[in-house]
Amino acid sequence: MEPVDESLYKYKGLYFITDLSSPENLDSLDSFEIRDDDIFIITYPKSGTIWTQNIVSLILYEGHRDGTENISLIDRAPWLEYNIFHVDLPSRPSPRVICSHLPYYLVPKGLQNRRAKVGHILLTCQIIYVLRNPKDVLVSNYHFHKLSVKIETPKDFDIFFEKFLAGKVFCSSWLDHVEGWCTHKDDFNILFLSYEEMKKDLRSSVLKICNFLGRELSGKEVDDVVDKATFDNMKVDSRANYTFMPSDILDFSKGNFLRKGT
Repeated sequence: MEPVDESLYKYKGLYFITDLSSPENLDSLDSFEIRDDDIFIITYPKSGTIWTQNIVSLILYEGHRDGTENISLIDRAPWLEYNIFHVDLPSRPSPRVICSHLPYYLVPKGLQNRRAKVGHILLTCQIIYVLRNPKDVLVSNYHFHKLSVKIETPKDFDIFFEKFLAGKVFCSSWLDHVEGWCTHKDDFNILFLSYEEMKKDLRSSVLKICNFLGRELSGKEVDDVVDKATFDNMKVDSRANYTFMPSDILDFSKGNFLRKGT
């Protein structure tokens, strides 16, 4: 077995990218203040994070649906533990959409059992957790590692396969991540979606997210969301295809961040 990449370090059982998040930053997340209307998108890497980012943004923001606002996804839905653009999350207006790859036990404490009742209305922050077939996660991760400047490029697929199975990759074990969130689902207000069901019936998945978030869209608005959230349209949308990422993080000469969508 090859050793763990030098570009990674372990924090409380999970491998993080050394150049993108420090232990001090992760320590601070424990006391990160959660709001009742926060929306979290949580995934294991390469499980449909950017796709879900795009869908939620399209549902929430009319300016995204009608094309009148040119705001990147990473600004619409910034990352919690990898805040490379230094977004001031505490000062963001509500509702905040926040992305994360954290396992259940490393999310801010305030995210668990978050309930608040105003009159007869129950307010609670929401988590959308997207999971994907691990075989596809493996292949997508392999290609992502070749594109990423901050992670060591795999020597070959077989070696990366062994590391992936052993959890010696960015974000550690796929099984532990998914199993942890599924086992502790009752501690959170959470909607589980699969990449496969989103691919099979995108419109139904969009409606499911709308219902979970309490957002009512017209039939035309839902059509617009579905159309703009297709892989082909996302791949050419500069707001969604992550081509805005700096070259010292992603090297697009080695491929596309959105590769095949399969």
